[in-house]
Amino acid sequence: MMKDPYSNEAERIEEEDHDGEPLYDKRIDAANAIKYTAYVMLFLGFLYFLVAFILPMFE
Repeated sequence: MMKDPYSNEAERIEEEDHDGEPLYDKRIDAANAIKYTAYVMLFLGFLYFLVAFILPMFE
């Protein structure tokens, strides 16, 4: 059924059901996960550099 364009009735706007957490908290959690994953990858890359290039110099 079409809505009357001239009616003055206010539309009911329903809020979406969220699971309690605001959206920006989830974004912050995702950004922190990416940041700490990058830290771990850099640390593992540094360890690989030590084992592959620096340790053989002392043998």
